Amino acid sequence: MADKLDQSPEVWTESQVSTWLKSIGVKEQYIEKLYEEEVNGQILLTLNEEFLKAKICMKSGPAHLIIQKRDELIESKQREGKQEKKKPNSGKKTELKLKSVQCVPTASEGPPAQTHDSVEDASKDRQTSTSKEDCRPRPFDQEGIDLIYVKHRVLQPESGAFDLISPCHEFKSLAKASTLDRTRLQAKFANEVLKFATGCMNIRSNGTIHFGVMDSKEDAGYVHGEIIGVPVKEKDIFVDALDYIEKKNVCSDKEHVRQCVRPPRFIEVMDRESTEKRYVVEVDIVPSISIVKSKVYAVCLPNFKEAANKVEFEKEAILRRLGSKTEPVSDKDLSDFYQRVKDRDAQREEAEKMKFLSAPENCQDLGRKLTMLMTSGKKFIEKDKWFILITNKFPPDDLRNIDWLLNVNIFCVFDFDPDSEVSGLCNRYLQHHAANMHSLQSYRIPGDMDIKDFTNQLQLFEQTSWIFCNGRTDYKGNETLCDEMTWIKTKMTFLRESVSLICKQILPKGTFQVIFLVTSPVEKPLLHTFNEFFTDMEGHEDIICICPSQDNFQKWQSFAEGSCGTETVNNSSVVGMKMSHINATLQHVQPFKSCAKHLPVFVKGTCLLETHEEEQMYSLEILTVDHCDETSEDFINEEKENIEQLFYRGGRVTWLNFWLAEHNHVGEVIERDAYQEVSKLLHDPFKRNTDEPPVVSINIYHHPGSGGSTVARQVLWNNRKDLRCAVVKPSYSASLVAQHAVELREYEEKDPQKCLTVLLLIEDSDKEYLDDLRNELEVAVNTKRIQYGTPCFILLSCRRSYNPEKKCKESPLQNVSVTHKLSDQERRKFSGKREALEERYEPEFILTFVLMSEGFSEKYVQEFVEHLLQGIDRKSVVTRLILYVALLNTYVQNSFISQSHCEALLALTIHMERFHQHEFEKSLSPQAQLVFLHLRDEKTQIKSIRIIHPLVAKEILQQLLGEQTQSSLAMKLVCENVLLEHRFGRDEYLSFLRALFIRRSRISKGDKYDSLFSPLIDHVREKEKSPAKAIELLTEAFERFHENPFFAQQLARLHYTYEKFEEAKNWAETAAKKQPDNSYILDTKGQVYRKWFQAKCKAIDNDNVPKTAQNTADAMGTALKALECFQESEKAAEADMENVNHSGFFSEVEVGCSLLKLISSSDVFAHRANGHSECMKYLVTDYIPEEVKDAWEPFHGPLKKLHKTMQDALEWISEDLSYFQTDIGADEEDNPVSPEEKISQPLAWLAKKSSEYGKYFSEAHSNALQGQSIPANLTPFQKRMIIYHLGGGNVTSILSKLTDQRDAVCFLENILSLYPNNPLKANLGQRDIVNFIMAHISMNCLSPDTQKVTPLKNLQALCRQFPSDKRKCLPSALFLLTLLFWPEDHDMDMERETKYEIVQSAVEHLEKDYWIKMKDIPQRKRRIYTHFFLGSANGLDKFVHKKKIESVTKGFSVSEKRMKWFSGEAWKKPEIAMMLKRVSGWTKDGLVYLDDAKKKNFKILPLHVPSVPHSNENITFYLGFTYRGPVAYDIIVNK
Repeated sequence: MADKLDQSPEVWTESQVSTWLKSIGVKEQYIEKLYEEEVNGQILLTLNEEFLKAKICMKSGPAHLIIQKRDELIESKQREGKQEKKKPNSGKKTELKLKSVQCVPTASEGPPAQTHDSVEDASKDRQTSTSKEDCRPRPFDQEGIDLIYVKHRVLQPESGAFDLISPCHEFKSLAKASTLDRTRLQAKFANEVLKFATGCMNIRSNGTIHFGVMDSKEDAGYVHGEIIGVPVKEKDIFVDALDYIEKKNVCSDKEHVRQCVRPPRFIEVMDRESTEKRYVVEVDIVPSISIVKSKVYAVCLPNFKEAANKVEFEKEAILRRLGSKTEPVSDKDLSDFYQRVKDRDAQREEAEKMKFLSAPENCQDLGRKLTMLMTSGKKFIEKDKWFILITNKFPPDDLRNIDWLLNVNIFCVFDFDPDSEVSGLCNRYLQHHAANMHSLQSYRIPGDMDIKDFTNQLQLFEQTSWIFCNGRTDYKGNETLCDEMTWIKTKMTFLRESVSLICKQILPKGTFQVIFLVTSPVEKPLLHTFNEFFTDMEGHEDIICICPSQDNFQKWQSFAEGSCGTETVNNSSVVGMKMSHINATLQHVQPFKSCAKHLPVFVKGTCLLETHEEEQMYSLEILTVDHCDETSEDFINEEKENIEQLFYRGGRVTWLNFWLAEHNHVGEVIERDAYQEVSKLLHDPFKRNTDEPPVVSINIYHHPGSGGSTVARQVLWNNRKDLRCAVVKPSYSASLVAQHAVELREYEEKDPQKCLTVLLLIEDSDKEYLDDLRNELEVAVNTKRIQYGTPCFILLSCRRSYNPEKKCKESPLQNVSVTHKLSDQERRKFSGKREALEERYEPEFILTFVLMSEGFSEKYVQEFVEHLLQGIDRKSVVTRLILYVALLNTYVQNSFISQSHCEALLALTIHMERFHQHEFEKSLSPQAQLVFLHLRDEKTQIKSIRIIHPLVAKEILQQLLGEQTQSSLAMKLVCENVLLEHRFGRDEYLSFLRALFIRRSRISKGDKYDSLFSPLIDHVREKEKSPAKAIELLTEAFERFHENPFFAQQLARLHYTYEKFEEAKNWAETAAKKQPDNSYILDTKGQVYRKWFQAKCKAIDNDNVPKTAQNTADAMGTALKALECFQESEKAAEADMENVNHSGFFSEVEVGCSLLKLISSSDVFAHRANGHSECMKYLVTDYIPEEVKDAWEPFHGPLKKLHKTMQDALEWISEDLSYFQTDIGADEEDNPVSPEEKISQPLAWLAKKSSEYGKYFSEAHSNALQGQSIPANLTPFQKRMIIYHLGGGNVTSILSKLTDQRDAVCFLENILSLYPNNPLKANLGQRDIVNFIMAHISMNCLSPDTQKVTPLKNLQALCRQFPSDKRKCLPSALFLLTLLFWPEDHDMDMERETKYEIVQSAVEHLEKDYWIKMKDIPQRKRRIYTHFFLGSANGLDKFVHKKKIESVTKGFSVSEKRMKWFSGEAWKKPEIAMMLKRVSGWTKDGLVYLDDAKKKNFKILPLHVPSVPHSNENITFYLGFTYRGPVAYDIIVNK
């Protein structure tokens, strides 16, 4: 190895670090990345896992390995250093001096290589020796003390007699002796104890001898008093060793010695690095005056003599304690020693008296201490603060006093009581709250999951997480109780991971407090938990210990003091306070008192809402009749002004705002005009006598920041006593919300038929989610068979929009608008309120209200911002922060930056949590203090900031930037590493940043316009006129987001927009490499080539040169590459079971048509008499014209398949449109995965493109169009192409003639004339038969009296040519079978049954095909389309096309039409009854059956599920025909 790694890692070079990384098995790619980042030894020592994952893009595994091996390396180097130093230390001081003299170099020599290191190591050794933590000894001679020592902590030095009562101490390592056999060990132990004991007894001093504690004189390399412990296999070895006292001739006065020498105590030594059990063995010596008075004790010490291989006794000696040693009394001092016995007795007697007379300790004010610790020095426990509880077994008495615990936000509980759920704290808690049971392993986050998903999965912010840390009784999973050592071996790692995850990734510092609630004897795992929290929270600031028992506290204290010192432990612990007193004290400082919650009930009373039941409906924020009544009077008096002021500054309205106004603590909240409108819409359904649908929707559309949310919440607040009201929390599925909404409706009600309506507020959600929720609720109502007259659920949706009035106009019976503009009445209300507020607050403290009362006039906002920015320090970091927030707030709806991100940017280190908010606000400039609004996430309680209003943000951005551009600011923001790498609230921050760069505007999402790129990128492109800057910005963002493929996709689009096709291709390929199965990205790749092809065609046209085979070849290759990409996109889209992306098929046809245009217009074919037939011959047969043979050589194969691939794509589109409704809602499009060019009118598009396709491939199209006779010598292919050109090539094109009826009859006649006179004998293909029959049916719909329509019987006969194996039938063929073989009134029974068999067999296969087509997409998203209805006539006349039915609601707006059909009103019109035939049937268990089919039950799909009666009834209904089979409309129960 070229690079030597012997030296200290601190001085390693980059290549030495690489060598070391190789040696521990790190992958080459990571080693290279670290080398490129110039990681040397010094940097290696400072690395952490976060850096490796974020910067080097390392997976968790290798990152963890590097840090672990690095730490091991440091430890091993330190140990080597210690061992090196042991050698010189064992010599005498003179030797050390000599050695240091030898180190001084002579003038002629170079400096010795190791000199510097030796000096450095020596200083390091001094540091390690002084940095070891001190430790208090076990309280002397006390029974029942539960204590623990921590390895390597240091006891006070050995001591002599002081006041005779304070014990003198002696340390013995017993390191060698502990490895000996029983006899030798006992002899050694007895020798040391008896020697120390008689020494203490003779001078009348208490003493303790400690075994397993180092005496540095004997134990070189260790600190004096360092706790190491000894392994104890059997405790009785040590206990029995003291039996030497009784042995003959060992002691004078054996009985006295036995009385003064206490039995050995075994104090466990905790070692964080090892699982071996070690103890310090201590023996206390208590020479009470009543025993030792007038005595002097002699002893013969036992010693094991190796030579004799037995224990022998030394010569009798009288020993005494001199200083810190025990020594024999010499012969010359003996008489003096005896003479002074009386003096020593008197001193001992006096000392014993003094001990009992000492004054009691001053009593601490534990109540105040507890209050201060729990409130962080404030008046109340913060209602938004999370608490983490660590606890062990609860005594039954204490369980009766935990009301205070039930009223705080408990994030999680680390519970070391395995019986907790059966009989402990968990059991008691579950009687009042919901909680999720977890184990430590539950907190192992999968590598591919982000924190947000993980917290949602464990429901961490919704319900308390109860973590069983050591076994769980009554649980059948593998959760068993372990002893301490097994726990350390098996569960310690899981504990470490879970604590680290919570403290470092889920909850930021300052948002939570950790309480160790120690109610029974402490065991090691609890101590390890303290150590993990102390380490990960970087200190004790937010950790408190509550311990009712002084005895239980001892062990805790002895351990904790080593980490944070005696004073800190005492200051942050409440010890000796009864649980009942704790309970009473803390209830006084809770902002909410315990108070029952109630809901209104159907019979006009109320019922009790149990908290744990409420928490089970966690996707809803339920509004109760007595909401906020639990707020304490003190809290109201203290906080009411702050609450009101925050609202009028621009904060979101809270329930407390309404409550305070209702109880006259503050002025009323203004009711906007929209409030009255919503209230009217809300109560109208209850006044009408007609049957209302079970789920009613009301939409509030509002300008951003105009108070729409306040109106919506005001409606809920004022209806909470009459309806059951709740706010739907974001990020829960519609199915879960529906489940909880149904539970809320039926809670404590006897009869599901008689329940109050539930009013649900849904904020900022898209139409798709609302449709899902409505659908889920309708299904639930239907499943539960609820007979509804009034609505069961009202969905109040509150959505932002840049044009609320337009939305309101579209559907006045459903939509209400809230704008910045005030009506005259509102202006009067606002003006009066403003005067009242300005008497109490300065204008800047009610800023948003002031702006609102001015109607957010542009001029006022401009002047306000101008005034605000006077004197601002434009270079300060706070100003930079204002700009960043303004940029995000301007472009990203509801964006914010977390407070901890801001602190990181401002480089704040706030040490004391109780001053945290104050310190942060003090660090802001006056301007920032005015415009920043402090928010707190309702779910996580994480604090964040935004600018008081989006219009203010926009104006600040404009004025504060001055000469700077928004692109340069955005570049600074995306390069701001401090913000990017900050771990708390990271997911939200990155999602806002991502939206800033790639979220496109959508009118359907409430934006001003539909954009091609994100509004910021559009601004840079158009306003700054700098496409290069836009590209640079997105490229930087791509890098910063770890080469995210969606950024690469946007870059491809941006490049091809500016015709930079080579770069666009590279970016598209980059995106496709990263997401090879994403149909949207593959579509973008196709679009690159498509645009490139278009540009090449344009260039050829602009050059005005002849289109030769040579100069068109390049464009042709590009077009074929585009087709290849679109085909890949199609395959990916078909395989994707969760999304629908048709764009590949549409684009393939578009490019195919353009390519055909290029080929047919090339000189090879365009300027020849028979050019068109030559072209067709080339494209359809093996023929290759000489002119193109070489130039187009690579393309012959694909070009000859072109007619087939295009026809397949057209057929696919036609079939898909036959299945599903054809209006594509813009709402279904979401960023960033959306097709490039969406076809808004696919029916018209398909008809046009099919015709265009047919035109290129049909030679005699002009004759057919002019109605001339068609040449007889046309091939079937040529005829088919003419049919395509005339609009008869596929089912959808044919049926579109019924919608667009201009010249439709003429076209259809021409189409039919192209088919053989006797199709039965013509051997037509399946697709041709389908098109032929569909043309006849369409013709009959348009012109029922025409003679040119083949009779129904002949069409039925033609259908018999479809494959007998129905699996081989096209869906259109199966559809025709259901249509044509539907029985007629005059059919005989036999014929009827035969027809039903054919129809039912076809329906069975249609159903299968339907589910393949549907994938896993909700039915609501892809509604089946009904083509025809069963009419009252016979033959072909019985098929009534949908267009004819819809003419009934002509003249109404789109939304009104929908409402009329949806509510069923349109079906009641007499015109419908004239046109359609009602068929009879019956229902059973919610399913609809046709009455007429006798042989086999014929199930009919009801299209509007709620219309199916709940009981089993006889019914009639209208019948529709779809590609899924027949469907039932307007179901009516027979009276």
